[in-house]
Amino acid sequence: MGWNFKLHGGVAVGLGATLLLLASLTWLPGALPLTDARWLVAAIFASLFVAFVSALVRLLLTGADKHAIWLAFRCLPSKVQMTLGALALWGVVLLAFSTATEGNLQAAEVRDGRYVAFDTTPHTRGMVEISQRHYQDVLESDQRTMFAIPGVLFLGAAYAALTAGELRRADGAVVPSDIM
Repeated sequence: MGWNFKLHGGVAVGLGATLLLLASLTWLPGALPLTDARWLVAAIFASLFVAFVSALVRLLLTGADKHAIWLAFRCLPSKVQMTLGALALWGVVLLAFSTATEGNLQAAEVRDGRYVAFDTTPHTRGMVEISQRHYQDVLESDQRTMFAIPGVLFLGAAYAALTAGELRRADGAVVPSDIM
């Protein structure tokens, strides 16, 4: 496998693990100091777009079917497979717990000294006033989702990049025979 596939996959795994760690830190008491960092959200999604789209293009250019892609992933070193699998499981469990405990409130903000959030409960959709405690909980839940979803998608980009590299390596190892 070429070094650029390894670099692409390694960067995607690193960014995915970092985002999952940040999402896990939201379970600790208190909010992360990243609540108002709009530039961080833009940076995460811009880098995710570049990493994910380029990994999918690399995988599509191999022309392999789903079975060949799975076999190529199985040809990766076992440590790489276990790392990707463990991180993906961590991300899915984190998202499942986050979704189960999140409730119907989202997008908390302070308006005129009052804490409000958007209530998504059927028949009562709209902004509702909440306590400061609920405000903190909604902020943490929003941060958890903001970090966990891109983290899992970065892991998907790493899977695609590393598998495409393995497919490319396997295709290069096949010596075409002269047919006459």
